[in-house]
Amino acid sequence: MGYCVARWGGRDRSGSLLARGRCRDGGDPVFVGSYPLRLDEKGRLALPVRFRDLVADGMVIKKGQERCVYGLTKARVAEQSAALAQMAPADTATARMRARMSFGSMVEVEPDKTGRITLPANLREYAGLDRDVVVVGVDTRFEIWDAATWDAYVAEQEAAYADMESEGMPTLS
Repeated sequence: MGYCVARWGGRDRSGSLLARGRCRDGGDPVFVGSYPLRLDEKGRLALPVRFRDLVADGMVIKKGQERCVYGLTKARVAEQSAALAQMAPADTATARMRARMSFGSMVEVEPDKTGRITLPANLREYAGLDRDVVVVGVDTRFEIWDAATWDAYVAEQEAAYADMESEGMPTLS
């Protein structure tokens, strides 16, 4: 079962996680963890078991920053659309580019009975995905990285993260 921890209120009165990763207050599901996986020869990826319930109502994949692929619930996409609409000014070259690159690269996918999704060739090429990948939970989305690229990113960022000030950031401790 996936996590439903938005505002850490994802359990019912008996302590059980609520269905489909939704919280009673309507919060988004939260994706956590890192999972080394493999694409098959057809570009299919078996989603981590913990993520499958969270995307059961539908999901999209799209180009992400740092050359990875983002996975989002359809509800999260609707929230992003509303947030973009609220940004001012909306009709600048930067805003148009952001909307085109984000929404234009989205592909609706539905996991099959075994929890696999097919990553289109253009997204695999964009992110340099061949065989070995890492699926990383990042709060309200997950990211799909080429394993070697992910390892290099972690090696580059880990020291900076360890030394980062936590002031102003929520902590789980």
